[in-house]
Amino acid sequence: MTTRADRTDSRAGGLRAALRNLGWLLASRGMLAVLSLLYLGIATRTLGLADFGRFALVTGAVQGLALLISFQTWQVVVRYGVDHRARGDDRALARLFRACLILDGAGALIGIAAGAAFLLWWGDALGIGAALRRDAMILTVAQLGSVRSAAVGVLRLQDRFGQAAAADLVTPVVRLAGAIAAAAALPTLGAFLWSWAAAEVATAGAYWWALARSGELGRVRRVRAERGTVARENPGIGPFLVTSNLASTLVLGTKQVPLLLVGGFAGPAAAGAFRLALQLAQALGKLAQLISRAAFPEVVRALRDASPEELGVLSRRMLRAGGLAAIVILCVVAAVGRPALVLVGGDESYAAGFPLLLWLAAAGSIDLAVVGLEPVLLAAGRSGAALASRAAGVAVQVGVSLYLLPRIGASGASVGVFAASLLGALLMIRAVFRAPAQR
Repeated sequence: MTTRADRTDSRAGGLRAALRNLGWLLASRGMLAVLSLLYLGIATRTLGLADFGRFALVTGAVQGLALLISFQTWQVVVRYGVDHRARGDDRALARLFRACLILDGAGALIGIAAGAAFLLWWGDALGIGAALRRDAMILTVAQLGSVRSAAVGVLRLQDRFGQAAAADLVTPVVRLAGAIAAAAALPTLGAFLWSWAAAEVATAGAYWWALARSGELGRVRRVRAERGTVARENPGIGPFLVTSNLASTLVLGTKQVPLLLVGGFAGPAAAGAFRLALQLAQALGKLAQLISRAAFPEVVRALRDASPEELGVLSRRMLRAGGLAAIVILCVVAAVGRPALVLVGGDESYAAGFPLLLWLAAAGSIDLAVVGLEPVLLAAGRSGAALASRAAGVAVQVGVSLYLLPRIGASGASVGVFAASLLGALLMIRAVFRAPAQR
């Protein structure tokens, strides 16, 4: 029988593990943030505001499509893999991993076909003309074909966050090298798109190499992933896969949809300024994502034995810690945001993006404040509540953006992002603090 003292020791160990995982992720993402500012600075200076806007629209459209089509199977691997590892059932874990690999592959094929159709039918509306379509398609194939979500899940399940962090660093390193080469030898928009495509392929290769070294690939080759067997060994995997992936897609997609709306309503130049402001503000979103990913495996383990009262205490502590961090970071952005935009953009014209940055940073701060709550809902089997919160936020964002964009320009999209984060956070808080009573 599990005693309260055992649970306390387990939670303390889980907190230490989550902090260790977060340390690896922060080290990786901290370096990524620095390198991303360097390669974006090179891109803005080389391409100019209008072409940088077109570049942002192409990459934003491809990333948005990847989020819409691809499965976030890493969450499935962690959510169900924890139980298989606790029971020592290696074959069930291998079958789960193989099934997730198949889903990743199917999503990649569907996404590439959808990307081709998107570029053919709507490319002109976003400034992606015939001359850019080939390069945009190369990036689409690289982004969607470089599947690694299931591999990410296995490495996180095994607490190999150091290896995952090293693999993640491949993206900014290759982008920076490609940006330098493009600026020096072939200063065209297409060359930058090729560099981004190379970074995606290289990062996927780094993840699979790390996974091969762990021995998991050999285990997967020795099992079959029959649908009935996988469903029986992982109760509720279908609904969890759908709702958790839709929730992740919604929260990440809200960062790409505004860019496309700005490009459609205000043109490539406005999209360029918005993209740079979004890049700086997204540091908050990435921090929130990292905390969520580092905590998720430990939250799943902790909730296996937690009482409703302990769940409520854990949620309140995470909310207080996230809120304090959000206030501090928002103050920093308000203080240094304008000079940072000019420094990275290389032109005073980018200072016009400061009001956009403030709205986007405020939205990111709200996301950071409630970052610990979504893993609680997912681990507690209430992924539907997380999905409903995100869906409501997206609906408000689209409505606010479409209303304000014709009236106040790119600022309207920024206000829409803020409105989505605010509503989503309020609904998330309500869902989490109703959860103990419903367990």
